[in-house]
Amino acid sequence: MAVAEFYSTVLDTTDPKGLAAFYADLLGGTVDDSGEWVAVQLPGGQRLGFQHVEAHEPPVWPHWPGAEGDPQQSHLDLKLTGTHEEAEQRVRSLGGRVLDADDDGGKRPFRVYADPAGHPFCLGRF
Repeated sequence: MAVAEFYSTVLDTTDPKGLAAFYADLLGGTVDDSGEWVAVQLPGGQRLGFQHVEAHEPPVWPHWPGAEGDPQQSHLDLKLTGTHEEAEQRVRSLGGRVLDADDDGGKRPFRVYADPAGHPFCLGRF
C-alpha cells in the first residue's frame, strides 16, 4: 500500500516568480504565489514548484561519463502539443534557449532546451 501521493516537482532558481511565469505560459498553467512558495498548477492536476536559492548554479548539460562540471541532476520531459518548430519559437520567445535541436532527422523524438534559470528539459513526442 502506498504511503504517499506525488504532489510536486520543485526547481531551484534565483527568480521563482519569473520561472513560474515561463512554465505557466509554456504549459498553460496558472501561477500560485503564496509569498514563500511559487508554483504552477497545470491543467492535468500536476504541480511544478519554484524555490528561491540565492546562489543557484544551473546544471551542466550534457553530462555524460567523463564530462566536466556538475551533473544535470534531473530534467523535465514535456510532451509536444504541436510541432518542434512551434515549440522552439515559443521557448525562445519566453526566454529559454536551445541546448540540442538535433532530432536526428526525426528519428529521435525529442529536442533539448533550457529554461531561463538553466534547467534542461526535453520537448518531444513521448
